[in-house]
Amino acid sequence: MIRSLLYVPAHSERFLAKAHERGADAIILDLEDSVPENAKDEARQGLAETVKAVGRNGASVFVRINSGERRIEDALAACRAGAVSLYVPKVRHADEVAQLAAALEKTEADTGRSPMSFVALLENIGAVLDARAIAKAPRLLGLSVGGEDLALSIGAEPTPDVLRLPKLLVHYAAKEQGLLSFGLLQSTADYSDQARVEAAAREAAQHGFDGATCVHPSLVPLLNTAFSPSASEREWAEKVVKRAAGGEGAFEVDGRMVDAPVIARARAILSKS
Repeated sequence: MIRSLLYVPAHSERFLAKAHERGADAIILDLEDSVPENAKDEARQGLAETVKAVGRNGASVFVRINSGERRIEDALAACRAGAVSLYVPKVRHADEVAQLAAALEKTEADTGRSPMSFVALLENIGAVLDARAIAKAPRLLGLSVGGEDLALSIGAEPTPDVLRLPKLLVHYAAKEQGLLSFGLLQSTADYSDQARVEAAAREAAQHGFDGATCVHPSLVPLLNTAFSPSASEREWAEKVVKRAAGGEGAFEVDGRMVDAPVIARARAILSKS
């Protein structure tokens, strides 16, 4: 389960120092938007140490690389440092992901490490409309939408109404290919309204999103709770699976009819517990 993914600027000693204490399922070391241009090279060079540091309590460590000319060198540095996955920004076509995978093969072989997986960030409307094709790219772990950049690409404000449809389209493309889907049906830039974020996370979980990113550690426990089955959901799922073991085709649990897809959903809930 990857319910919470905490962005941490890869150049900031202050944020890096406590990242491993935040309880996030994954830490995304950011080389892109949160790092000023004059600190990007230093942040990349520091990955050998920072990947180990932020992952020492068991969190999966991802690295968000830069787009453009820095992309390959960032990816190679993350690979050598032992990050498990790359957050790949501004993906427009599946070929970009395939090319990145090919660029890593020699370093992966030389270091004896397992192949890196990718989360593709779709950040313009063309990518959203091509999400089904992008989702077929190699090595993808999941898809996500960069809401602020997406809104900018269409001259819109990143309101929940604007972002809802494109985020759902990308979510559906991810699920069609069996990928993870990360995000809320709104922008994640405003972290101060925790009640609103909590409600948005519950809504996203109801739609089948697997988790979401955040830029502030105070949101990590909210995301972990929202994207985990509740006690009542687990209790219901246990009842269903227990009854299903008897071999009945359809039956009733707590006044609700249960058949094959409901049993499958119950098993899926228990797999997240």
